[in-house]
Amino acid sequence: MRRRLINSTLAVVLVVIAVFGVSLVIVETRTISNSAQERVDSEAVRLVSIVDSRILGDEQVNARVLKDQVTGERYARIEIPGRDTIHIGKPPTGDVITSTRAGEEGETVTVEEARSAVTREVGRTLLIIAAVALLAVVAAVLLAVRQANRLTSPLTDLAETAERLGSGDPRPRHKRYGVPELDRVADVLDGSAERIARMLTAERRLAADASHQLRTPLTALSMRLEEITLTDDPSTVKEEATIALAQVERLTDVVERLLTNARDPRTGSAVTFDLDEVIKQQLAEWRPAYRNAGRAIVSSGKHDLQAVGTPGAVAQVLAALIENSLMHGGGTVALRTRVTGNQAVIEVTDEGAGVPADLGARIFERAISGRNSTGIGLAVARDLAEADGGRLEMLQAQPPVFGLFLSRTPLRRREGGEPTVR
Repeated sequence: MRRRLINSTLAVVLVVIAVFGVSLVIVETRTISNSAQERVDSEAVRLVSIVDSRILGDEQVNARVLKDQVTGERYARIEIPGRDTIHIGKPPTGDVITSTRAGEEGETVTVEEARSAVTREVGRTLLIIAAVALLAVVAAVLLAVRQANRLTSPLTDLAETAERLGSGDPRPRHKRYGVPELDRVADVLDGSAERIARMLTAERRLAADASHQLRTPLTALSMRLEEITLTDDPSTVKEEATIALAQVERLTDVVERLLTNARDPRTGSAVTFDLDEVIKQQLAEWRPAYRNAGRAIVSSGKHDLQAVGTPGAVAQVLAALIENSLMHGGGTVALRTRVTGNQAVIEVTDEGAGVPADLGARIFERAISGRNSTGIGLAVARDLAEADGGRLEMLQAQPPVFGLFLSRTPLRRREGGEPTVR
C-alpha cells in the first residue's frame, strides 16, 4: 500500500508538471521571441530617430558616430539616398530577427539580431522550469512518503491489534491516529476488545464458581453412591438413592443458577418457599462431614417462615457459609432464623476465632481468604443472594456471624431487571 500511495501521488504530480510545464514552455518561448522582436523594433525606431535629427542638423552621419547607438551584438544598416550605405556591427549569420524603419528624410534603417540569442534565453528559461519541476517531484515524493507512512503505520498498528485480539489478548490499546476513519476503526477494535475481555472474565468466573460450588456436593454424592454399592439392604439403597437424586437435582439447580448469573446476574426466578425445608436439607447434608470432624451443626430460632427467593440459590448460600465454618471456624455451628421488619434472616455462626481484623469487609471480595482457600465461596454466595433481591452480610467478626436477609413478600421487577419489594 505504501508503494501504491507513493506511485499514485508521483503520477499525479508528473501529469500536472507535464500539462502545465509544456504550456509554460510554449508561453515562455513565445514571450521571449516577442520580447526580442520588440527590442529590435525599438532599436530600429530609436536609431532612425537619431539619424533624422543629425541629418536635419546637418551633422555627420557615419559608422564611427553611430556605433555607440547600437547596443549588444546587433547589426544595423543605414541607407541614405545619395550616400554610401552605413554598416554598424557585424552582420549575423543564420536565422535572424530583423526590423526595418524608414525615416522622414528618406533614409532606411535596418536592425538585425541573431536568433541564437533568443535560443539561449529560451534554453535558460527551460533549465529554470526543469529545475523547478525537479524540485516539485522531490517535494511530491517526500510528501507522498510522509503521507504513506501516516496512513500505513496506523493500518499496520490496527492489524497488529486485530491479530492480538484473535490470539486471545483482549487488552484495548486506546491509541488514536488523528485520522477520523482510522480512529473509528480503533474505537471499534477497542470496544470489541473490552467486550471480549468481559466475556473471557465471565467465562473464567463461571468456571471458577462452578468448580467451587460443585466440589463439596459432588464429594457428598460420591460418598452416598459408595454407600449404595456397599450395602445389600434394599431399604437403605432406596433411601440413599432418593437422597442422591435430590442432591443431583440441587446440583442441576446450582449449574442453571450459575449460568443465569453469568448471562445476567440481575435475572432471577424467585418464588415463595419454606425456609425450614431448606435448612433441614442442609443440616442432613452436612452432619456427616461435621461428625467426621468431631463437631456439631444445629438449628434454632423461629420456624414456619416463608421467604421469597430461589430455594436452590438459598441452599447454596447456606452451604457456602456452613462449609466456610467447617474449614475456618471451630466448635458448634448454629443456624438461627429470625424476623426483622419485612425480612426473614438466617444467621450462621460458630465458636471459632472469627474473621481476622485485616480482612474486615473485604471478606466478600473474590480471591480474599484468611487461609489457603480460593476465596470464591463467599463472593459467589453474595452474588446468589443479591440475584434474588436478598443480601448477605457479616454481622459480627468475632465470633463470626453471617446473616442472609430474604424478603418475606413477593418481588416485582423494575425496568432493567432489579428486584423490588411490593
